[in-house]
Amino acid sequence: MGMFDFIKEAGENCSVPAKPRPRRRLRRDASAEKVDAANRAAGDAIEAYIRKMGLDATGLMVQVDGSQGLVTVFGVAPDQATREKIILCCGNVEGVDKVEDKMSVNVESAESQWHTVVKGDTLWAISQAAYGNGAEYNRIFEANTPMLSHPDKIYPGQKLRIPPKA
Repeated sequence: MGMFDFIKEAGENCSVPAKPRPRRRLRRDASAEKVDAANRAAGDAIEAYIRKMGLDATGLMVQVDGSQGLVTVFGVAPDQATREKIILCCGNVEGVDKVEDKMSVNVESAESQWHTVVKGDTLWAISQAAYGNGAEYNRIFEANTPMLSHPDKIYPGQKLRIPPKA
């Protein structure tokens, strides 16, 4: 468990609400209800995105606090790789700064390292830095599927899993 940092401006658009603007006092209750509804809708959208990626966890629940750019994810993943992919699905969403991981796993294994893509990065270069061999880029690609559809389709700000050396 822990807190993971992401880049708020990068990622999928799942409609995470921005920080609400202050309103007149009379509308405070209605505004708070709208913010709560927007946060619930964003959590539902991220859960749907996770399932669209073919990932699942027992008791999966995603809570969003759009004013803080915070997503909290709960559930029990079948393995460490699925847990990490779910965290990536939550964090690589436009408007998300941090993901608080409150998940557990059925089968423990070594945790991955994380890499935030910068302009000019390629999976080959990331693999060269991580493993000393650019030709192992496919290991990183496979560790990030189905979120990655092609090895050349990474973007600045995206966070990737770098699985441990075998």
